[in-house]
Formats: sequence, structure tokens, C-alpha cells
Amino acid sequence: MEQQFAVWGAVLSTVAGAALAQSPNVPPPVDAPYAGTIRLEVDATDLQRHIFRVHEEIPVTAGPLTLLYPQWLPGSHAPRGPISSLAGLVATAGGKRIEWKRDPLDVYAFHFDIPPGVDTLKLDFQYLSPQQGSQGRVVMTPDMLNLQWNATALYPAGHFSSKITFVPSVKLPNGWQFAGGLDVAEGAKPNQPDADGVARFKPVSLETLVDSPLYAGRHFKRIELAAKNPVYLNVVADSAKALETKPEQVKAHVRLVEQARKLFGSQHYDHYDFLLALTDQLGGIGLEHHRSSENSGDLGYFTEWDKNAPGRGLLPHEFTHSWNGKFRRPASLSTPNFNVPMQDDLLWVYEGQTQYWGFVLAARSGMWTLEQARDALAGTVATYTTNRPGFAWRNVQDTTNDPTIAARRALPYRSWQMSEDYYSAGQLIWLAVDAKLRELSGGKRSLDDFARGFFGVDDGSWVVNTYNFDDVAAALNKVAPHDWASFLRERLDAHQAPLDGVAGSGWKLVYTDKPSAFQKEAEGKRKGADYTASLGFSLGEGGVVSDVLWDGLAFNAGVTPTSTIVAVDGRAYKPDVLKDAVTAAKTGSAPIEFLLKDGVHYRSVRIDYHGGLRYPHLERIEGQPDRLTAILSPRK
Repeated sequence: MEQQFAVWGAVLSTVAGAALAQSPNVPPPVDAPYAGTIRLEVDATDLQRHIFRVHEEIPVTAGPLTLLYPQWLPGSHAPRGPISSLAGLVATAGGKRIEWKRDPLDVYAFHFDIPPGVDTLKLDFQYLSPQQGSQGRVVMTPDMLNLQWNATALYPAGHFSSKITFVPSVKLPNGWQFAGGLDVAEGAKPNQPDADGVARFKPVSLETLVDSPLYAGRHFKRIELAAKNPVYLNVVADSAKALETKPEQVKAHVRLVEQARKLFGSQHYDHYDFLLALTDQLGGIGLEHHRSSENSGDLGYFTEWDKNAPGRGLLPHEFTHSWNGKFRRPASLSTPNFNVPMQDDLLWVYEGQTQYWGFVLAARSGMWTLEQARDALAGTVATYTTNRPGFAWRNVQDTTNDPTIAARRALPYRSWQMSEDYYSAGQLIWLAVDAKLRELSGGKRSLDDFARGFFGVDDGSWVVNTYNFDDVAAALNKVAPHDWASFLRERLDAHQAPLDGVAGSGWKLVYTDKPSAFQKEAEGKRKGADYTASLGFSLGEGGVVSDVLWDGLAFNAGVTPTSTIVAVDGRAYKPDVLKDAVTAAKTGSAPIEFLLKDGVHYRSVRIDYHGGLRYPHLERIEGQPDRLTAILSPRK
């Protein structure tokens, strides 16, 4: 999710020359079981060095064998398997070393020649996880870790991932507890390693293993949110204090589960585990799985609840993915193994509609108030009203290629280049769909009916149910007859932002000189400020320019991303100094003067702006039905 949540922009690409198609030397996957069970043992106790040490035992027969390191990762929508972090790979059989050769066309493939008489190939290697953010997302700290099994496993080519069986285990630091989507082995205690510090799990397919990450930590708390088809909130934190919760905070998460089940009318899991890290040490994440999700939040998520509303949109988004993305999945994203390329053309459904329901469920559950939900939506609408000139050359559909194109790297001109706009622009498309459904049916039908009919089928089933564009249009037509294929394509392919759903829901975007409490909290978390609708730039901590609106006032004045504002109108930069200057310019005629630092160079620029501070808000359209309040209100 990127992005307004931590996931957007948190993950860096670690792909070294990713092959976008499999080498002809790699056997294609077939729907046939791999003979035998693979033992996977991970030692995750080397916290200081951030090293996961891996031992695998793979049943084999004599002859050629190709092992693959997972490349195309679900939820990442791109070839981002961290192959550059795999090191020290040594293979042995019968006490003798077996040499391997990396495929020259596919760096994720390793070829072996198994000698006669060998029935087990033993592998030892390390996953050298990032030490700092510049190397990728940090997944190991002195107080917690996030084990993603795909980073610590090699698997045989030539088989569907659903037909390869693993028996996984992980050794954890003394006294730590854990949680994840996997079922513990017979006789093992949930959430607690055995006497030798090892957490052992039941045999699972590779498909399920990769979809079932693990959080573990020194400071751990488990909260039951639902008893039937149980749902748990598993929290690890940098400190014990961060785990302190109040009953109403827990109740909001309970209502999230209740409202999601009322929306979809089904569950596609036997148990579900929210994995939530409250930390400023572990790298940020928001990643979906069928029976769990990996999430991170501020240390004050619970203890400073009133200051953290913007961060409470993450769990509703990722929980929605259990239905949308994991159970119902675009056919082009449902690949036979993790080294067959995925196609992202339907991410505006997979992520865009999930973004929509994330906002809706945050409001319906009370994770957000109605006012906070409107303020969050106002920020999204403002982005697509003033901050996406890139629509002049791109459209929403084309941004579904961005996970592969940009790999969530920082971009110098996001407003012009655009990046993964299928999330929030997709959300606005689905707002337009919901408003239209309600209009066509006189308020009797809505996108809720689509959700129940499309995602809520086959209650209790975990079997992936794929869909394509025509399936989506046909399902909408069952809710309310209309030319939905054209309706969707007009918004996906247009060179303009899909903003009509805002008015269709009975509201309009306005600007005032006062931010909402929600906007203040969001700026506080970013440690910056957004002047895109006024001066044409946004700031990060310390006055660093983080983005410049393409062809806007600041752009044309010569302000560039990564410039640092040193002074404003001759006064040393502070956030309030800039706000005062913008306010004063509203009644004056002189341009605002900035002293900028670019590397070792200083320069002055002037921005001739006199419109005052501008903060986005939603305001009712008189005489129009208030469909937005109906959308955001909880279901009985």
C-alpha cells in the first residue's frame, strides 16, 4: 500500500539485473507434486549482524536439478526478490560438496548435477538482511524481527509452488514470542518457541509458506478480536510501554473485523493474524497476505492514540486484501510459481478498490471519525486536483506498470512522472462507481452489493478465485445495469484525474487557511508541510524540498527537489516563519524571497504568490444527496 501509509516509499529495490522472463535453461512449472518434503531451518538469533542463517534439506534424485530463489513476490507486484542479499551458498550430499552454477540469463536460478546414489541435497546459506534503510527495509533489530520466508528459501524449478511441501522452523532469541499465519507443529505452543528456542510449524506448500510471514519480538502482545474464525492483533514493539492499550482502542479493532465481515459476508481464512510492529527501528511496511498482514506503526499508535489517526488507515486496507487480492485475484497476478512474471494491469481493482474500502472501513469501524475520513479523502482529492499534471501524458491504467518501472524508488518529479496512482486514483474511480450505483438504484444498491457478490462468494474457501476485466464489469452490471465497461475504461484511460465521484457523492473540494486536526497530525508525522496548492512544493524535515509541482510557481522560479530552504524573506527558516511569510504576502505585493542551499551552492529565488495558506477540505453541495455519509456510516 503505496502512498499515504508507511508501505508507500518504504521498500527499496534489491534486484540485481532481474530477468523479466525465465531462462530457457529453467524447467517451466507443471501442476505435479514434487517428491518428498523439504526441511527449512532458519536461525534468526544473530541480531547484531542482521543475519538469517539458513539450512535446507531437499529430497533429490540423480541428474540435473534447478533451484530457484523467489523473484516475483505477491503484494510487491514486481520482481523484487532480494537475490543480492543471498550469500554463502554451499551445497553438500553425503558429506561431499556439490557445485552449482548460476544461470547466465536468470540470476535467480541455480543449476546442480546430482550424482548417482544421492537422495538428499543439503544447502547452507545466509540472508544478509539490510543494516540500514539505504540498503533496503530493515527487518531485524535488537527487539524484533520480521521473517519473510521467501528471502530464506530455495525451491525446485519445474513445479507449481502449491505442489512443493516445506516443513519450516525458526530459532529465535531467548525469551521472544512470535506470531504469523502458519500453524504450529503438533504439541507446540502458539506464539512461544519450544525449550531450545525453536518455533516449529506444520508442513505447508511453498505457496502458503511465502504467504505466511512471521513477526517475533522481545515485547509482544496478542489480542483476540474475533472468536469464530478467530482474528488476532499481534503486536511487537520497541518497548513494553508501547503495548499498553485502552478498551476503546481494542474495540475499534474489533469493530473493524465486524464491519469487514458485514461488508463481504464471508471469511476466506480459518484464522487471521494482524502482525503490527510499533517501532522507529524496524523498516516500515504494509503488506497483505491471505491469513495475515505485515504492518508497522508509530510507537505511540496506542499510547498517543489522539495524535495518530492518519496511521490507522493501514490495517483496514491490508485486512481488505484477504478478500480483494488474495482470495479474489486478477488472473494475471495468479502465477504458478514465484519466478513466472506477473502482469499488473488490474491493480486498480486489487489495490484501488482496497484503498477505497480501507478508508470506508476505517470510518465504519471508528478507527476514524466521519470528519477524519472526510479530511483524509480531501487530501486525496486535492492531490488529483492540483498535483498530477502528469495526466497530460499518462493515465491511471499506465501507472499499473510502475511497480516494475520505478520499484518504489524516490522520484525527482512525482507530480509529472506519477507513480502507482492506481492506488489513490483507483480509489476515486471506485468512489465514482459507488456514487453511480446509488444514483442508478435510487439509493437501494451500492458498491457494498458488489463487494458481497464478487468477493464474498464461496464462504470459507481459501482457493484462489481469479477474475479479469470483463468479470468486474459483469458483476457491476448485476448490481445495477449500465455500460460499466465503458464507464471504467473512460476513467482508466483518460488524460485527466477521475474526480467526478466527489460531486457524485454530494461533496466538493474547497480550500481554507486553516488545516484540520487530521492534516496537522499527518504533517507532524511527515515532519514537513505541503504547500503544493499554494507555492507549488512540499517540504520534509529541516526545510528540505521533497517535491516540486511540475510547471508550478516554485518550479518556474527555479526551486528543485532536495533544495534546502535556509531563509525566507531574510529570516532563518523555521516552519512558522514560512507560514507567516505566506500569510503576510496575501495582503502585500512583494514576492516571497527564499535563500536555497543546493549542495555547496547558495542562491536566491522569488515566488510571486499572494493567495495565502491553502488547506483542502470537503464541503457539502447544497441540494445534492449526501451519499458520502451513507458510504462511510457503519453497517448494522
